[in-house]
Amino acid sequence: MTAALASEYQRIRHTSAAICAPLARDDYQLQSIVETSPPKWHLGHVTWFFETFLLQAFVKNYQPFRAEYNYLFNSYYQTVGSMQPRAERGLMSRPTVEEVYAYRAAIDERMMALLSDADPSQAQEIAARVTLGLHHEQQHQELLYMDIKHNFWRNPLRPIYLPKTLPVREAAPLTWETREGGLLESGFDGDSFAYDNERPQHKVWLEPHRLASRLTTNAEYLAFIQDGGYQRAELWLADGWYYRKQHGWQAPLYWEQRDGQWYEFTLHGFEPLNLAAPVAHTSYYEADAFARWSGKRLPLEAELEHKLRELPITGHFTDSNTFHPQAGTGQHYGSLWEWTASPYTAYPRFQPLEGSMGEYNGKFMCNQWVLRGGACITPADHIRPTYRNFFYPHDRWQFSGIRLAEDV
Repeated sequence: MTAALASEYQRIRHTSAAICAPLARDDYQLQSIVETSPPKWHLGHVTWFFETFLLQAFVKNYQPFRAEYNYLFNSYYQTVGSMQPRAERGLMSRPTVEEVYAYRAAIDERMMALLSDADPSQAQEIAARVTLGLHHEQQHQELLYMDIKHNFWRNPLRPIYLPKTLPVREAAPLTWETREGGLLESGFDGDSFAYDNERPQHKVWLEPHRLASRLTTNAEYLAFIQDGGYQRAELWLADGWYYRKQHGWQAPLYWEQRDGQWYEFTLHGFEPLNLAAPVAHTSYYEADAFARWSGKRLPLEAELEHKLRELPITGHFTDSNTFHPQAGTGQHYGSLWEWTASPYTAYPRFQPLEGSMGEYNGKFMCNQWVLRGGACITPADHIRPTYRNFFYPHDRWQFSGIRLAEDV
């Protein structure tokens, strides 16, 4: 096994611990809503992934670190066994934080032994699973930022994850790029890593269209609010209108009005709303209603993919330590995941991975919507033009934003 893969393993595993370094011990236990998970659970789960799908699969006579962890840290792999209900992950006071870190250290030691002594006949499959496991851990690194933010927001003290003064820049002018469309290729076709839901490459037909030059700003979204956008049923999908009424939505998640002034909670603290910054933490329902109010629409995922293919992968990724979207031009990568008007379904000729790995993506291709581009909480080496993120249309705790499109 290559030293490069072992080094990459150590780097990404260390990053997960570094994300949690600013937390107090009490913070590791929090689960604010059913969609989130305690940071302690994330650290255990990504470790369980390596133990279950590599050590147990490739180490002869392997003895689990602790058999009960297969129940506690399994997420949704029904073919592996039963699991702790998702809504009850925050009830686990044990294992302790120290015990979870001891688990990580022990599995890391065993993984390094596997990587150095792997059977040559199994080396290719081991490398493929390790690579998948590392990208899986990077997904959970994004989730850690998302979940920590929601956990802290629910606390009346509004704790600060990372003290930092965010820059205040002017918003770039909004312009429109006309794109011709036609019969084009979509999806991943290469030898490097990509998830199964990005394959296979296939033909798509795109009509001529225009894409906004930047993401929708807080100022533009505030105009939608002030024009009664949350009270106008004609702007909303039926399911979205029902959900808005049921949950009392009047603004994006993390917005709060005090004495007539809007504020926004960020991982860097509670701050006056920066009108030039991209609006964040909107659901698909809100994004769709805003687009309709604007006389525009949301882009198709293939429209965004073909724009992303033309651009270098640059932006405010996690290495910038700025975990909030910034005003500027482009913003296609490393700002906010962009909602599309495309449901999350399988590409033509899609084949899930074999065995339990096949549960990774395919079984979630129902009732969710695709987002593209990556966010300020995305590692730069984790994103591709073909990357398909997906969430339910009512979800708002993810770092999601709005780019408008229109037909020509």
